[in-house]
Amino acid sequence: MMQGKKILLGITGSIAAYKSIYLVRLLVKAGAEVKVVITPAAKDFVSPLTLSTLSRNTVVSDLF
Repeated sequence: MMQGKKILLGITGSIAAYKSIYLVRLLVKAGAEVKVVITPAAKDFVSPLTLSTLSRNTVVSDLF
């Protein structure tokens, strides 16, 4: 259903950020290509390494 779709997921520093891990896993499982952008505050709730592993892409967290 999601084959060929490209999704950019932005994650901010909210307690609900942990749910993004589940969302990334479901989207990749459905066949979508997922790229993740997180704010520095989001790193307090989710690990960039976890998101990178699940999305199979590097996680962008810095402006430069």
